[in-house]
Amino acid sequence: MSIKTEATIEDLYHLPDNCKAEIVNGKLMLMSPIGFLPGRAGGEIYASLRDYERLTKSGYALPDNVGFLVNLPNRRSLSPDAAFYTGKPTGGRFLNGAPVFAAEVRSENDYGETAEKDMASKRCDYFVAGTLVV
Repeated sequence: MSIKTEATIEDLYHLPDNCKAEIVNGKLMLMSPIGFLPGRAGGEIYASLRDYERLTKSGYALPDNVGFLVNLPNRRSLSPDAAFYTGKPTGGRFLNGAPVFAAEVRSENDYGETAEKDMASKRCDYFVAGTLVV
């Protein structure tokens, strides 16, 4: 007999250093490191959001690997490549709720029919969680 357990937010906190994951359908979904071009694109988006933060003082620009806790039927967390968040800071813990803006940068393996379906599903999750722009 096997006992099925769902991944928890605590599981995310206990990932090895430099690991990135999200909880989707009760499972930890590990995300692989990215290469130069997608990394640079995400960095440029973050830099623009940081400039916007400084100009408007209306929220927080956040780079890759920041966790957002959400409560969707199929998802408990999001971790965009760059984001803008208007909620309350949580110190060293994950943020509560979705960012108002999220950028997901495609890597080399993010193309093709399966990848398109996965990305469309993830975009839908962002919108349902409260993100206004993906």
